Amino acid sequence: MNLLENLKILDFTTLLPGPYATWMLAEMGAHVLKISAPGRKDLVLDSKPKTQNGLSANRAWLNNKKKEIFINLKEEAGKKEIERLIKEEGYNCIIEQFRPGVMAKFGLAYEDVKEIQDDIIYLSLTGYGQDGPYKDKAGHDINYLALSGLMSYSGRKETGPVLYGMQIADIASAQNSVIGILAALNKRNSTGKGTYIDVSILDSVIPFNAMAGAGAMMDGINPEREKDFLNGGSLYDFYQTKDNKYLSFGALEEKFFERFCKIIGKEEWIEAGCVCPDFKEKKEVLRKIFKEKTRDEWTQIFKDADCCVEPVLDLKEALIDNKNSIIRNSIKSIEIAGEEIKVYANPIKFK
Repeated sequence: MNLLENLKILDFTTLLPGPYATWMLAEMGAHVLKISAPGRKDLVLDSKPKTQNGLSANRAWLNNKKKEIFINLKEEAGKKEIERLIKEEGYNCIIEQFRPGVMAKFGLAYEDVKEIQDDIIYLSLTGYGQDGPYKDKAGHDINYLALSGLMSYSGRKETGPVLYGMQIADIASAQNSVIGILAALNKRNSTGKGTYIDVSILDSVIPFNAMAGAGAMMDGINPEREKDFLNGGSLYDFYQTKDNKYLSFGALEEKFFERFCKIIGKEEWIEAGCVCPDFKEKKEVLRKIFKEKTRDEWTQIFKDADCCVEPVLDLKEALIDNKNSIIRNSIKSIEIAGEEIKVYANPIKFK
């Protein structure tokens, strides 16, 4: 569905945050032209696995529905080509992911581009924003999570913070970039004026502290690992099964917890609830109970119980085999150079 046909984006981004943002915009109909540096490898786009033709899975996904050209921005001819694309081909939005000041060295800062097209939408996506003491520092997802406060109460008391299998802060900033672009587009459609947008990856993940952060700002008390009902301080948790797989247990509400207790034969637990003073002792009991059966046996038992117990799926199960993902079209197949490749579909559905 081409909802953003009036948005033509020059994409000066690399790695995951910017390319994810422009992928989402392209999925909604924006025209995206990716500007890449000749001979420069991208840690994300060029990583394995790859097809027989050498196309990486990430490039197939993140560049889907985009066009790509290679321009050396350090040369005057490169700057002139960008100016031409704006003046003659109608590109009206720029998303860049360089450190502060780099685009100015190329003569392509917001102030420069505004002289060419005064209603330009221009977004700078950086680790720490355009100002502040961190603005020139390098960073990766693990650093943003560390500085956000999230990792101070995530993980286990005995082992400390744990690594995540995906880039939380990167995706958060990508989604904020999409929101910022759409808000600026609405402003331009209404007033004819452009906008400069400053998105920081660290800023984007700070609100992910959600309820814990709001509470800490009010009472000044830092949350601790395995003390809150969502971070291990209740029965809400993951449990290993007989076949060394896992179940997720989230029966926080009374009605869900009651159904769960009746199924496992622990009706005496109902009154105290999922968030209970003796959760440590009960967790040990639950660990023993869940080890009695395989993950799939438990999944079948809880299939129609509606009590927030679900299996921890591997990626093949979650992305390819799961009926809900198939019906919801969470994944789609595309053909590139005669090869069929599965990629993510737009998670936002329009009808």
